[in-house]
Amino acid sequence: MSNYILGGGMTGLSAGIASGLPIFEAVEAPGGICSSYYVRPGEREHLMKEPEDGEVYHFEIGGGHWIFGGDPTVLHFINSLTPVNTYARRSSVYFHEKNIYVPYPLQNHLRYLDQSLAAKALAEMATPRAPFSTMEQWMEQSFGPSLCELFFYPFHELYTAGLYKKIAPQDAYKSPVNLSSAIQGALNEAPPVGYNVTFVYPNEGLNTLAQRMAERCDVRYGKRAAKIDVQDKTIYFTDGSAVSYNTLISTLPLNTMLDITGLEVDVAPDPYTSVLVLNIGAEKGDLCPEDHWLYNPDAKSGFHRVGFYSNVAPLFLPKSSQSKGDRVSIYVERAFVGGTKPSEQEVAQYCDAVVKELQSWGYIKEAEVVDPTWIEVAYTWSYPGSKWKPKALQILEDHDIYQIGRYGRWIFQGIADSLKDGFFVGASFKQ
Repeated sequence: MSNYILGGGMTGLSAGIASGLPIFEAVEAPGGICSSYYVRPGEREHLMKEPEDGEVYHFEIGGGHWIFGGDPTVLHFINSLTPVNTYARRSSVYFHEKNIYVPYPLQNHLRYLDQSLAAKALAEMATPRAPFSTMEQWMEQSFGPSLCELFFYPFHELYTAGLYKKIAPQDAYKSPVNLSSAIQGALNEAPPVGYNVTFVYPNEGLNTLAQRMAERCDVRYGKRAAKIDVQDKTIYFTDGSAVSYNTLISTLPLNTMLDITGLEVDVAPDPYTSVLVLNIGAEKGDLCPEDHWLYNPDAKSGFHRVGFYSNVAPLFLPKSSQSKGDRVSIYVERAFVGGTKPSEQEVAQYCDAVVKELQSWGYIKEAEVVDPTWIEVAYTWSYPGSKWKPKALQILEDHDIYQIGRYGRWIFQGIADSLKDGFFVGASFKQ
């Protein structure tokens, strides 16, 4: 028996490099939700490699994954495998009904709003905080009722699929609260803040990073774990094969590992949201913004974010359009409570609605590719005071299964931190 890694996403690959252990990956390509694919205009077939003529839209399975933050040594590692470009974030809250773009974060750019609303919001933000336990309560105490009613509540209703009223607050650094910055932004330009003020992206695409990492690993593709017998220490795969192990490093979602191991904890599981990512390649509309992504609180078709791959890098466009800029490559995200996947008919209706809505906004003209992908576990959450995560991690560790990464440890982290996580844990298992 040997030790193995489950999952060939970014965390699993970095663990594989550091440890030298074999990696079992469910599909035929590395990178997980950060892997890329290509679609020719007017066609539906997913191409795993860019064709020689380059006449394809370049998409990512899980939508735009930009590399923010991270240890300088991790960024050095990334750059050693594939050169990266650095970008200054261009991001806004878009209120379509008012046709207003407010730079992110909203609370630091109140001068874009009505003066009386801005003054009221500042007064509310200056009010001392009361105790809170849910995300909804945290938002009201942080931003005040006016901004919550305007943006934070409707946006999080979409972003968390309604869970914000029940779940504990998390990831507060994504939208930092600083009254002096808010006052400054109500009068003049405020300095950019947040975890993704700048980000990097490989100039050959994120898939190139995954592929070059995989070249340094022993990745065994098409090995999807169906069941793990923790008593016999055997992994059973969907292809009918099986392997015995001593210890597992797992990047699979924490809830998935409990399911396939049959292990149970004595508390209710924490929730998660799934995301339907709609990748769109289209003729560029006259009103298409220059932002990298937008936060959308009032989209009629139900998405909470629309991002523009091709505003980050032209490589996301067919080769003939990369210099002309007459097309646009887009990702659109809509959240669902975990375990409530829409039917094929519902997805088709949603695709039509999104295309029509983006056309009505002037973002796109004729859509050439409309391709949905489903991310079952996209964002993980916790209930206030929940003990589910530590108990779940502990019972798996008791059976020599160590969870790592964003989904394995049920936390939010970006690609750079996921790589660091993998390197650290992988090094501890180096043989």
